[in-house]
Amino acid sequence: LGMFSELKFPVPWGHVAAKAWGPSEGHPVLCLHGWLDNANTFDKLIPLLPRGCYYVAMDFSGHGLSSHRPAGCAYHFLDYVTDVRRVAAALQWRRFTLMGHSMGGAVAGMFCFLYPEMVDKLILLESLGFLLAPEDTEAWLKSKRRVIDRLLSLEAKQQTPKARSPEAALQRLLEANSHLTAEGGAILLQRGATETPAG
Repeated sequence: LGMFSELKFPVPWGHVAAKAWGPSEGHPVLCLHGWLDNANTFDKLIPLLPRGCYYVAMDFSGHGLSSHRPAGCAYHFLDYVTDVRRVAAALQWRRFTLMGHSMGGAVAGMFCFLYPEMVDKLILLESLGFLLAPEDTEAWLKSKRRVIDRLLSLEAKQQTPKARSPEAALQRLLEANSHLTAEGGAILLQRGATETPAG
């Protein structure tokens, strides 16, 4: 298992990088590194592990060879969980094992809480455990899962913006905002629309 391949998954701000060991048809194992580390954290460990598995170690956004998030964007804990969801989707993994080290273990644990149906085993190395207040856990998990799922489905639907004539753009704005007058809409469009050769 010494040999590995480099992987790249597109995300809206660039790509998430990963490295993979073992046969791609093997049992899927996603490996999550710790705070300020990267996928190379698993270089010495993977060759010692069972051979029938396909190990993918991802670099979290802003780590290793993955793109940084845009300037001015914070790195929230839940965004790392969302990165995991993106990579699983890109790999088309419906159910897999999660192995996390340190912060990666906390991300793996949170992913298990949010998507228990996707994880068959959880392996934690020097991890912190999980902090959730028991009384509102259910509602919290439901709302967080909804946020992540909605974000990813919106991204999947992203199309290049349509070009319209100024009249059609105004018409569309007025349909979507019944309280706007035609004059008010025209004033907003002056600054809220960009002219291109197509419209």
